[in-house]
Amino acid sequence: MTRRERREARSGLLFVLPWMLGFLIFTLYPILCSLYYSMCNYSVIGAPKFIGAANYINLLRDRTFLASCFNTAYMILIGVPVTTVIAVTVSVLLNYRKLRGTGWMRVVFFVPTLVPTVVACLLWIWVMQPDSGIVNTLLGYIGIRGPGWLSSPAWAKPAFLLMMIWTCGNAVIIYLAGLQDISPTLYDAAAIDGAGFVRQSFYITVPLLRPTILYNVVTLIIGVFQWFAEPYIMTEGGPSNATMFYSLYLYQNAFTFFKMGYASAQAWIMLLMAMIIIAALFKGFRFGETEMG
Repeated sequence: MTRRERREARSGLLFVLPWMLGFLIFTLYPILCSLYYSMCNYSVIGAPKFIGAANYINLLRDRTFLASCFNTAYMILIGVPVTTVIAVTVSVLLNYRKLRGTGWMRVVFFVPTLVPTVVACLLWIWVMQPDSGIVNTLLGYIGIRGPGWLSSPAWAKPAFLLMMIWTCGNAVIIYLAGLQDISPTLYDAAAIDGAGFVRQSFYITVPLLRPTILYNVVTLIIGVFQWFAEPYIMTEGGPSNATMFYSLYLYQNAFTFFKMGYASAQAWIMLLMAMIIIAALFKGFRFGETEMG
């Protein structure tokens, strides 16, 4: 290397050094500590004691942990597909050129995402009240007696599903952006061949929107794994652990029961599950392929 190249390399390293130090100290070191603590009996107050895979084995016997896995799986297997279908349908309708009033409708769907989480949770607690809530009041007008929603083990998760659908405005905006990249000539050619709106949506829109759908589904699944504020504020995991989601139970183990090693093992299991699910999605959506159909 010449003197100038050495000087440029040294300057580059000096500029990168703060980020490298920040990554090593605040990211890599905590990750490695978490991996070590997951194999320890660590209560934060005392020194960690190495116990091998005992935390992982105990988690598989923990009924509350299994309930949190079931609740999270429910939202991933049911909540994510339902929210995705509704968001895609709404975005396709809002992108339809012959539909009027799409401008204010986009605002209506996006506004709920601007509401702070705490305010939104308090709003939904009021909306889901068994006797005076809006939902049960509207159901009463058509002769249906509404359930207890957040106080019912059977209806608590559907209540959170409704809240997830209510906050799908970000996904709708992203889908609308993806729809703008689809050439109108494809729809014109399909219309000449006699394809209607429904066929155009299934054979043109959805296949070409596949990368955008994959992105939104992955971010939504990650969001479900990180669900904490909503169940913590609205139900605290109840009733009967019906809304004890994964991150909420992880938080309780770490900062309520002070079982930091147990919580670290739970975090690494969550990472493994998320990686498996996302890898399956990438393979199922055939990520990287752009052909239509």
